[in-house]
Amino acid sequence: MHQVTIFTTPTCVYCTRAKEFFKKNNIAYQERDVAADQKARQDMITRSGQMGVPVIDVDGKLIIGFDQTRLKEALNIKV
Repeated sequence: MHQVTIFTTPTCVYCTRAKEFFKKNNIAYQERDVAADQKARQDMITRSGQMGVPVIDVDGKLIIGFDQTRLKEALNIKV
């Protein structure tokens, strides 16, 4: 099983799409709302150098934005 964390904000359309992708593919994930959680926001910025969301961590590999191709590769989902 993969360890997946998605850094999000409530109004992020691409975050919503990423979470829908995870649900469709039965991928369990932890969501960290960087708008409400300052520690999560700082963690995301420190690890990724990004201030925009989504930032997705799959088993320690960071994916910036909702990139389905990279997500499928990281999660071993057949294309």
